[in-house]
Amino acid sequence: MMIEKMTEELLSECKESWQRFLNMRETNTSPDFFKEVKPYADAYHAKLAIWQAEVEKWIDLHKPKHVHKIQIKNAVDAMDQFIVQSFYQQTSRKRLYQSIQSVTYTLETLQRTLKKDDTDA
Repeated sequence: MMIEKMTEELLSECKESWQRFLNMRETNTSPDFFKEVKPYADAYHAKLAIWQAEVEKWIDLHKPKHVHKIQIKNAVDAMDQFIVQSFYQQTSRKRLYQSIQSVTYTLETLQRTLKKDDTDA
């Protein structure tokens, strides 16, 4: 299923964003916004838009108990922000970590619900 694969990819990006942030702090570097940050963020913005649309269709079809459209929208908004923020060492460590944890929780909840739905079928 496309949603499962994309959700796995987004979970991986959550981990990568945290590692990127730690590396930027450790190496004390700042990226070039137009060469590094913007192309990367734009690519993920497009992926997130596709994922959101697919998940919302799935929610309409299956009406899961523990996954709602507002959670998906909030996860997309947070990811759009923290992907960019992860490139900058000035970002609040605590806020970034909490945003990543929140999105990770939503993605993992969706994953469990998708797996449960597969076994129920």
